[in-house]
Amino acid sequence: MLRTILTVAALGFAFPALAQTGTIHMTEGFARATLPGAPVAGAYVTLENTGSTDDRLVGATTNAAGKVSIHEMEMQGDAMRMQPLTDGLPLPAGATVAMGPSGLHLMLEDLTAPLAKGSSVSMVLEFETSSPLTVEVPVMALNAGSAGHQHQHH
Repeated sequence: MLRTILTVAALGFAFPALAQTGTIHMTEGFARATLPGAPVAGAYVTLENTGSTDDRLVGATTNAAGKVSIHEMEMQGDAMRMQPLTDGLPLPAGATVAMGPSGLHLMLEDLTAPLAKGSSVSMVLEFETSSPLTVEVPVMALNAGSAGHQHQHH
């Protein structure tokens, strides 16, 4: 099996995207499960812009939450700070942008119900120039994507 994967990769074939619109492809995605009563959750996607023109993720919607915003977390001195990206998330031409815990993420706010491991969340990602992209991401464990915990959803 590994030999087949390496052979396919060596021949330059790409594995199919989980979802795509024009030149924007979602190659990975997941959301973290929540505890009952939690008002927010994090969702994480990896977006690849295979085009020759820059684009930007400007928003998202889902029936699972009242609002979705794009956030980043970064160390400022000795403290981790989270802030919304009010101008959206740049997707440079030819680049891949990966979201993950303790970094870039989609903040699902005002959840309509807890996110349960094993379920999925449907979202519509909105871009500055590309058409909207409907994606389905699996809900993984509370600590999915954190150090020592591998998320497996392929």
